[in-house]
Amino acid sequence: MVLGTQKKFNLPDGREVIIETGKLAKQADGSAVVKCGDTVILATVCSKTEVGENVDFMPLTVDYQEKYASVGRFPGGFFKREARLSEYEILISRLIDRALRPLFPDNYHADTQVLVYLVSGDRDNLPDAFAALAASTALTISDIPFNGPISEVRVARVNGQFVINPSVAQMEQADLELMVGATIDDISMVEGEMKEVSEEVMIEALKAAHEAIKVQCQVQLDLAKEVGKPKREYCHEMNDEALKSLVREKCYQKCYDCARECVADKKLRARKIDAIKKAFIEENFTAETLAGKEFMIDRYFHDVHRDAVRDMILKERIRLDGRGLEDIRPIWCEVDVLPGPHGSSIFTRGETQSLSTVTLGSKLDEQTIDGAIIEGKNNFLLHYNFPPFATGEVKPVRGTGRREIGHGNLAMRALKQVLPTGEANPYTIRIVSDILESNGSSSMATVCAGCLALMDAGVKIGKPVSGIAMGLITDPKTGEFAVLSDILGDEDHLGDMDFKVCGTPDGITACQMDIKIDGLSYEILGKALAQAHRGRAHILGKMLEVISAPREDYKPHAPRIIQIRIPREFIGAVIGTGGKVIQEMQRESGCEISIEEVGEFGVVDIAGSNKEGMDIALARIKALTAVPEVGEIYEGTVRSIQPFGAFVEILPGKDGLLHVSEISWNRVERVEDVLHEGDKVRVQLIEVDPRSGKLRLSRRVLEPKPEGYVEPRREPREPRGERRGGFDRHDRSERPRPENRLGAPKLRSNNEGFTPSDDMM
Repeated sequence: MVLGTQKKFNLPDGREVIIETGKLAKQADGSAVVKCGDTVILATVCSKTEVGENVDFMPLTVDYQEKYASVGRFPGGFFKREARLSEYEILISRLIDRALRPLFPDNYHADTQVLVYLVSGDRDNLPDAFAALAASTALTISDIPFNGPISEVRVARVNGQFVINPSVAQMEQADLELMVGATIDDISMVEGEMKEVSEEVMIEALKAAHEAIKVQCQVQLDLAKEVGKPKREYCHEMNDEALKSLVREKCYQKCYDCARECVADKKLRARKIDAIKKAFIEENFTAETLAGKEFMIDRYFHDVHRDAVRDMILKERIRLDGRGLEDIRPIWCEVDVLPGPHGSSIFTRGETQSLSTVTLGSKLDEQTIDGAIIEGKNNFLLHYNFPPFATGEVKPVRGTGRREIGHGNLAMRALKQVLPTGEANPYTIRIVSDILESNGSSSMATVCAGCLALMDAGVKIGKPVSGIAMGLITDPKTGEFAVLSDILGDEDHLGDMDFKVCGTPDGITACQMDIKIDGLSYEILGKALAQAHRGRAHILGKMLEVISAPREDYKPHAPRIIQIRIPREFIGAVIGTGGKVIQEMQRESGCEISIEEVGEFGVVDIAGSNKEGMDIALARIKALTAVPEVGEIYEGTVRSIQPFGAFVEILPGKDGLLHVSEISWNRVERVEDVLHEGDKVRVQLIEVDPRSGKLRLSRRVLEPKPEGYVEPRREPREPRGERRGGFDRHDRSERPRPENRLGAPKLRSNNEGFTPSDDMM
């Protein structure tokens, strides 16, 4: 029996993708399964049929979760089960949400939940690139109103070629990696990182991604025609057309004039707009006639205000704060503003301000990543905090929100491209950006402040990075548009695009784009990128006026790290049984010591702020891993005394024999007369036995030879044949054989005394 309905398509490299519905989770309003290789994703969507009073937004919840059983693993932690979403899962949830949310009807306000689960996975077909496809399919075939479908793909440039949905191995070789969300007609969401690529390369990557998405959207439409449900009827808004017209008639021009006043202060501008709405209510309503209409008036006034601001910007070509379309708000920066952190800065642009700090740590401070698919270590962290006072509000302070995680991740991706790698950067680096004021693009302020703090800390970044947020106002009737540089919060809220671009003078390092309209031509996108390039250069110039390059040295209180390589076979000797040796070294030196196996070597990091302690740890490790060399002189310790000499420890765990004849040029009758256990003695390694590895030491070669000294004559050994009564035990031919009682030589036989049986004859 065959259950469900399937559709198939191929990725550009030939991999087959299967979309299936009607088999699993059939009580959901919509469900879909997407398969590619061993990766299987289940997506479900449910939406309520009733709506609460006075709801004017889309209460959409999107959660993406990876089941550890999908790759045959146990979850970590005490409870051994999946719990709250990881940061990685939250970031994927945001990617799906940002692509889906703009495509619900504006007047649809039912509580809607999209759940996406990884139920089987592999590293060749990363699940995050298929998650939005599964979610969109579930919505498209459901009865929930949705102006999709959409899909998302990851595009990477590997060796100059664009690859759709690359494997982990391919991503490690890529110089560009983007997640792109789009409908069959238009791109709606972009997020990713690059290694200083040009604007032209980025546009080509978007085109390659969109071509792949078109195929995936068409497959969803074909599936919906076959099994899709009719879309549900709904009525989530009560409207009064007469009231709507009255609000527009009385308030539009006043809102337009207020916008044209170019009030730079956000709070003052908000008070002026609120005064217009309040005056309209007082002039046209009494307490009795207003009852029950407040909510509709708020909604209609918001739409009028939005239209007035957009029209003013398009016609007057000026902004709400009086700037031109490309003008950047005033900027001031400072570095070294806090004495305690290892690096600190303040970046202020208009009414947006970030206080950022840098902390330098050792490998022991690395973050452990324990996802179902992605595992490993992370030595660069960027944490973004947005307290309520940044916007002058009073709100409860809960845990880290999804917005904070998303903004911090974008800034982290922008800055990590210029960090030194390998031995040039032995540190674990943490940046914390605390937003103290916010009126537009605090994530880009974080990029700028984070870059300044890194340079203040003395981290040798390759190039400085700046970031800018671009906005867009369009008129779909006339086709007229305005691209805005360094957008305000109101311009983000009332505009059509939020496009954040970060980079060095030589190229883009990270970007994030959300589109709120249907349709964004590549012409507009190219203009926005070119305008962003000029804005980034202006902001970077202001930053470099404060600090033009990383400091030559770290702060005095910053930890220092000595990094050395040792042969892999010595790692165990440095760690010791149960970690005894390395723990003892850490106690003695006061340093943090960590070891990581890299290829044929062990990379040892010694981190501390006390040079004397670091020197102690370094000397101990070098001694533990040193290979004795003939001719080298060592300061050894006498470990035991024997009649024939003394055993001296020249390196930890390595003893050599100091023969009695090598103690002094003068004859030594008793070793105890010259040496005692625990004595320190300088010796030279004169021989290493090639078979046993035993070490022969000499003390006398380090002393001047006495004048007229004659080497004692040694008596030659007697020939072997003359020893032991004249018989050579190795020469059996001359030795008499044992005789029996008859005097004949005794014969030895394994069959002696054996008589064959009759059966054997």
